[in-house]
Amino acid sequence: TSAGAIGSQDAVAARAGVSGETLRLVAKRFAETGGDVHATVTRKKRELPPVPSPVTGEVEARLIAMACSRPPQGYTRWSLRLLEKHVALVEDIPNLDHSTIGRVLKKRNCVLI
Repeated sequence: TSAGAIGSQDAVAARAGVSGETLRLVAKRFAETGGDVHATVTRKKRELPPVPSPVTGEVEARLIAMACSRPPQGYTRWSLRLLEKHVALVEDIPNLDHSTIGRVLKKRNCVLI
């Protein structure tokens, strides 16, 4: 392109080393901020504070201990949903859904056998 010519969106994205989607989002934000470059490139402040995870180190340890214990009578092994039901029965462990329990066990390389 000649000096002063902007070029296509794809050409601009390629020169900037970003994807066309990134360029589109930055252009949209630039328009939303009324052309304020600083507001466009700085991160937005969170509207709500982050919610702390209910899974503390102690909760993790108790959950792993439960998963390593003998399953209840009538079951040959623990499942994530069975753990979820038993966690709900323990008063000092927050209720956790089976997907959260699975993530905790996976993070600690604990496999239900």
